Amino acid sequence: MTDRHTRQAAAEVARALRAALRGDVDFGAAARALHTMDASNYRRVPVGVVAPRDAADVAAALEVCRAHGVPVVPRGAGTSIAGQATGTGVVLDFTRHMRSVLAVDPEARTAVVQPGVVLDDLRAAVRPYGLTFGPDPSTHSRCTLGGMIGNNACGSHSVAWGTTADNVRALSVVTYGGGPERRLGRGWDGAPDGLAELVGGHLAAIRTGFPPGMPRRISGYALDALLPERGTDLARAFCGSEGTLGVVTEATVRLVESPPARALAVLGYADESAAAEAASGLLPHGPLTVEGMAEDLVRDPAARGALPRGGAWLFVETGGATPAEAWAHAEALVRAADAVDATVVTDPAAQRALWRVREDAAGTATRTTDGTEAWPGWEDCAVPPARLGPYLRDFRALLAGHGLRGTPFGHFGEGCVHVRIDFDLVSAEGVRRFRRFSEELADLVVAHGGSLSGEHGDGQARAELLPKMYGDELVGLFGRFKDLWDPDGGMNPGMLARPARLDENLRFDVLPREPVDVAFGYPHDGGDFATAVRRCVGVAKCRVAGPNQGAGVMCPSFRATGEEQHSTRGRARLLHEMLAGEVVRDGWRSAEVREALDLCLSCKGCRSDCPVGVDMATYKAEFLHHHYAGRLRPAAHYAMGGLPQWLRLAAPFARVLNATARVRPLAALAKRMAGVAPERDLPRLAPRTFRAWFARHGDATAGDLLLWPDTFTDHLSPSVGRAAVAVLEAAGLRPALPPGRVCCGLTYVSTGRLDRARTVMRRTLDSMEPVLGSPVVVLEPSCAAALRTDLPELLPDDPRARRLADSVRTFAQALEELAPDWRPPRLDRPVTGQTHCHQHAVLGDAAERRLRERAGLTGDLVGGCCGLAGNFGFERGHYAVSVACAEDQLLPALRAAAPGTELLADGFSCRTQLDQLAGRRGRHLAEVLAEGLTEVRAAGLGS
Repeated sequence: MTDRHTRQAAAEVARALRAALRGDVDFGAAARALHTMDASNYRRVPVGVVAPRDAADVAAALEVCRAHGVPVVPRGAGTSIAGQATGTGVVLDFTRHMRSVLAVDPEARTAVVQPGVVLDDLRAAVRPYGLTFGPDPSTHSRCTLGGMIGNNACGSHSVAWGTTADNVRALSVVTYGGGPERRLGRGWDGAPDGLAELVGGHLAAIRTGFPPGMPRRISGYALDALLPERGTDLARAFCGSEGTLGVVTEATVRLVESPPARALAVLGYADESAAAEAASGLLPHGPLTVEGMAEDLVRDPAARGALPRGGAWLFVETGGATPAEAWAHAEALVRAADAVDATVVTDPAAQRALWRVREDAAGTATRTTDGTEAWPGWEDCAVPPARLGPYLRDFRALLAGHGLRGTPFGHFGEGCVHVRIDFDLVSAEGVRRFRRFSEELADLVVAHGGSLSGEHGDGQARAELLPKMYGDELVGLFGRFKDLWDPDGGMNPGMLARPARLDENLRFDVLPREPVDVAFGYPHDGGDFATAVRRCVGVAKCRVAGPNQGAGVMCPSFRATGEEQHSTRGRARLLHEMLAGEVVRDGWRSAEVREALDLCLSCKGCRSDCPVGVDMATYKAEFLHHHYAGRLRPAAHYAMGGLPQWLRLAAPFARVLNATARVRPLAALAKRMAGVAPERDLPRLAPRTFRAWFARHGDATAGDLLLWPDTFTDHLSPSVGRAAVAVLEAAGLRPALPPGRVCCGLTYVSTGRLDRARTVMRRTLDSMEPVLGSPVVVLEPSCAAALRTDLPELLPDDPRARRLADSVRTFAQALEELAPDWRPPRLDRPVTGQTHCHQHAVLGDAAERRLRERAGLTGDLVGGCCGLAGNFGFERGHYAVSVACAEDQLLPALRAAAPGTELLADGFSCRTQLDQLAGRRGRHLAEVLAEGLTEVRAAGLGS
């Protein structure tokens, strides 16, 4: 069929779906591109995406697709690691609608949920009853119950509460073949015709074909759940079918009592094998979890410092009616464990911090310690827990034999191992080695009595190898089981029954072989933009939003809109497809990519919060640089992108311009011409710049450090600069200004004017060359971050760029390093506000927190992004999202603050947002400390 005929057929299907459904139907390039991949190595391009509103929509969609011969793939959060959430037909996306908790029965300990409900939302709904849903994969903040049922997901607490299949009581299912909705539970009600006969005719094969002693046997279809001695549990047999049998529209799930108090014991061992050997011996003590990981996966020095001594660790959680009881259980377990070192944590915040170390391993493992890419493929096989130690030794030997590297981690208490391996999935020889290794590892797993999948399902990664585990007879039964449910073969073809080959549909085949011409250096990706983009492996930590998901910086636009294209993952997918050129066909000129990136705030939160370090702010700047090359840009790119030069020109006329800005018609005209949102007030220009003040204050060229006169401090908030000088001098330091005119280039970078940015940066380096090596204190966090990261990455061949980047310090860092004995004024008051997103992502705020503590400023600042984000919140069309971002964390924290609470915001954008949305003046930490010094002096004179 020609491309034109394919498009015509797709258009007919789309028209039929729109006529039959109330839900959303999108066959556009962007929607298709967003759903080409999950968190696996595989890529399949769908014909379109449907977001059904209810079970009737699901049935109607299946009927239309069957009539047109189009396959269907149900999809939740798209975090599947074996490829089963991708497909060439219609994707049913359950993340938009059908995401409610319909009922909770505390006495029966059950809940009724729709397939799109996020696990953490379910857990929040049942928490008031002291209950929880036991299975909790590391993607708990975004994975859906439908996806968990499809893959029979497990998580860290399955030691205590089992897999998803163990916790499903009944399912409502719609099949591709049509007919009424089926209600599955125990017994044969709802089963397709012939299923009871199929099972009854092969009882011996089913009874003997499944490996015993395996708490984590997820591979294949669970036909043994239909045995009479197992209660003929049809719902359980449906779990783990990976969308190949039908579509779940509603589920009744079991809830378990959540211990009121928990303690976390972290046990250190000499190495991974020692930890694995010890894990099964802890099970008789009744832990809630027994998780394992090695030191290769702990790349953050702060995280490493929180762990006990050892080269590998077991994370063992215990419960109790009280914190003391939970602690006592943990201490007893520690005494019984043969560990090198151990620590027990009962504080919930400290436990969350430690659990993040383990949960982020899924992303951290995607790079080896030297930065080489590592991939899933054998991500979650399992062996009987008592065999884990020997299996890991054999596994390590097999890796070495193939010249491969990978660091195992996972659910050691149940013998389930996660590992990312540095497969070369780009070259033909690398793919052949991937196949040979997979076949040999399957033999090894089976030899240890294990399961090819222990959590994430078989998908395309392992289903081809199921005969090694089950034999031909049982695999043949799997095919017949599938055909009874789905005789037309329309449900997720290529998975489980008659699977695609494990080395087909690899997502790397479509990317360009040669590096594309780019402006940034991408030092962590070998200078290759495609390598940078494929950092995103789809674990979707960026898809976290809502009141149950807690604080975080990444990804503010997704938190505001809930749209996949506004997540870091969604944007990375679109950039991937832009490079592939199959679905998104206009390259750097792509309107789909531009639209998705338009609401990226360039907050850099993903640079630190994404487990694999995707840096969408940089990718956005790169894209805009190419997208507008040789073309007229939006007015805001010239107006706000060129802010440093406009403010320099405006400085002599500040008073006149401020008066003009108060005349509404003139202000409205200026905003329209500059591309500024009409809802915004124009910032007030300082009548006297910080540079002008400093020229009268003291020596501008000789000092202990250089105080960077950034554009915002110089022209818009010189009070911050004056306050910083006062504090630095009180600490015994002599600040000076850099020689000549300097600028970090931030506004040019954020608008993608990268040629101009490099020109500005080179001029800055020329000015700074005589003083390179001196500490440079930058008061505006976004400018400090630009100097630390954008400068050396845009000028990778200029060694001066790295020297300047390494000399940058925040205000608190400078005080801590250069005046370690200075004691700030004791202010003793609570604080609220926000850590600037760029500071969080690039610079860290540990020094700021220590300085606040020494000054008696108590309380934590919230995370997230204020929503203004430099030019973003001022640009026309962004106001609503900007406000939504502020309402996510910052404004609620402000409203909850007690009277007299100090409002801290080191970034000019954050202070402006607070002023314009809340009518409150936030202050830089330097201003608060300077005021405290004045109060101390006044008190001294008064006495």
